[in-house]
Amino acid sequence: MSESGAGWKAVRPLKHRNYRLLWTGLAVALLGSGLWLVALAWQVIELGGGPVQLSVVTTAYSIGLVVCVLFGGVAADRLSQRSVIVAADVVRGVVLLVVAGLALTELLEVWHLAGAAVLIGAGEAFLIPAYTALVPRLLPADELLAANGLEGTLRPLAQQATGPALGGLVIAAMSPGLAILITALTYFFSAACVLAMRIPADESAEVDEERATGVRAMFADLREGWSYVRRTRWLLASLLFGTAFVLLILGPLEVLLPFAVKDQLGGGPKDFGLVLAAFGIGGAVGALAISSRSLPRRYLTVMTLMWGFGAVPIVVLGVARDLWVMALGAAVVGATGSAAMVIWGTLLQRRVPDQLRGRISSLDFFVSLLLMPVSMALAGPAGALLGVPAVFIIAGVGPALVCLLVVYFGRMPSDELANPLDTTAEPVNA
Repeated sequence: MSESGAGWKAVRPLKHRNYRLLWTGLAVALLGSGLWLVALAWQVIELGGGPVQLSVVTTAYSIGLVVCVLFGGVAADRLSQRSVIVAADVVRGVVLLVVAGLALTELLEVWHLAGAAVLIGAGEAFLIPAYTALVPRLLPADELLAANGLEGTLRPLAQQATGPALGGLVIAAMSPGLAILITALTYFFSAACVLAMRIPADESAEVDEERATGVRAMFADLREGWSYVRRTRWLLASLLFGTAFVLLILGPLEVLLPFAVKDQLGGGPKDFGLVLAAFGIGGAVGALAISSRSLPRRYLTVMTLMWGFGAVPIVVLGVARDLWVMALGAAVVGATGSAAMVIWGTLLQRRVPDQLRGRISSLDFFVSLLLMPVSMALAGPAGALLGVPAVFIIAGVGPALVCLLVVYFGRMPSDELANPLDTTAEPVNA
């Protein structure tokens, strides 16, 4: 295929109006989330907080996400996915409007941020499974890889590059409160885009009127999803790896990186934003590279090794004394992680049954993020006890060792050869 043909294939999903609206809303909301990442860290610092206080707030976010994500999966399989996404965006927007008001009137306290973080995490817990389940309903099956590549390119560019860079500039020029206000407006814009979609009733989340309802039925739905995971070895192994991966790297990246920038480089919000931007640009390049060609034949093995060995440059973040060195390490981690995520998203959409996709997506987030609160809570104290460089070394080397065990015990080489993904399935909806 020519380069121009490959480029057209990468953006082909955008010719569908409904997906284009969904993607546009996502793009703006992710931009806002990038602003929030920087605004939150510097808002805590402005309030006199340190790593422990930032750990409290980020742990609160992860608790909201983990507690609610399984229910978000049930909602995605039972309700209108579009309605679930709109509700999640509106809730996040309203919460951040309140936080911005408190910040701009100098009434904000750390406990306000923690409470808001719980609600924002809960909103995302409902949004993510609904989004994952909705995309295959909007596109032909042969465009799903390209859609995952588009999202994989967009997410790091918006959330991890442009958003943080703009956040650093806004905070340096004005205040974290203004950045939080802008984030709230981006979530309302996203909700408006999703509302503008025209999806016939039978193409939205088709709710079976005869399907049982109530708490018992909800837990039966969850058991059905978990049973599928347990008997699907590659999926179970991947989710268990995700749990260890998050425990090792998320806390250091979310909690300790701002202080590494401040203490090792003598930097401020602009420098922190640039490091996150490098991470995002690397992620965009990785997603674009993997989605511009066919999936590798050894897709499970390649995906797992990219996550595991791609985390090794995290070590650089804890020892670098130059901004460009830290940015380069962040870019490599972003590229490998984003490329692996594109493969993972395609697997969920191609190898998981339609009627289970919302629940499996929620189980994905629940199991892989199960130790997210622990990672957030331990990062601050671990940095104080062991030192920031030691924590980043553990975060970089640990995933590389674990991924080798996962490939072996998950029997990934034999599974991927027995289940090739180099054929095009029939479209779900034109």
